[in-house]
Amino acid sequence: MLTFGHGGLPVIIFPTTLGSYYEAKDFLLIDSVRWFIEQGKVKIYCPDGVNKYSWYNKNVHPSVRVKNHIYYDEFIRNELVEGIRHESHDGRIAVAGCSFGGYTAANFAFKYPDVVSYLISMSGSFDIKSFLDGYYDDNVYFNNPVDYLPNLQNDDLYRMGIILGTSDWDICKEANFQMSNMLHNKGINHWLDVVGDSPHDWPLWRYMFPKYLAEIK
Repeated sequence: MLTFGHGGLPVIIFPTTLGSYYEAKDFLLIDSVRWFIEQGKVKIYCPDGVNKYSWYNKNVHPSVRVKNHIYYDEFIRNELVEGIRHESHDGRIAVAGCSFGGYTAANFAFKYPDVVSYLISMSGSFDIKSFLDGYYDDNVYFNNPVDYLPNLQNDDLYRMGIILGTSDWDICKEANFQMSNMLHNKGINHWLDVVGDSPHDWPLWRYMFPKYLAEIK
């Protein structure tokens, strides 16, 4: 894991599809929010991902793919988040991610709204059934936001700041409109931001991230 900053709102950034803990630095996402970091507005945590062992691991049964994600999810919740809460004086935590990282961030936020105050999903998609070769069980259900969110009853969801960023050229545009509609149907306040004619790639996300951090007070 890489960390950036000395104080402020803790922000966990989840990596993209098969990305690693250093991609946010290497693709200049960190540079795009350098002012917020240097001013002590945010402290950013970039943990590694395990998608190559979970959703994208065709060498194991789909049930194992899901369980490997659950182990990762539990590590983030029980170790990383608790460590952040111990060292932070802010009392809030934000989660963020681009592309597949947007799914990871959204799934984590919706499952743990008691500890997540802000969700920033940039070009995320929120249905993981296509990674599981038709397999389905309770573990799939509880990690597939488009399935469990309509039935989720948690007052903390209504206090969360939620941003769904997409663009007219984004391959995940429709997924974001569907998620927005799902949230709207539950009466959950959120911001669906469609930023224009930019493709699903890092320049779009470097534009989005500082824009969205600026909205957090």
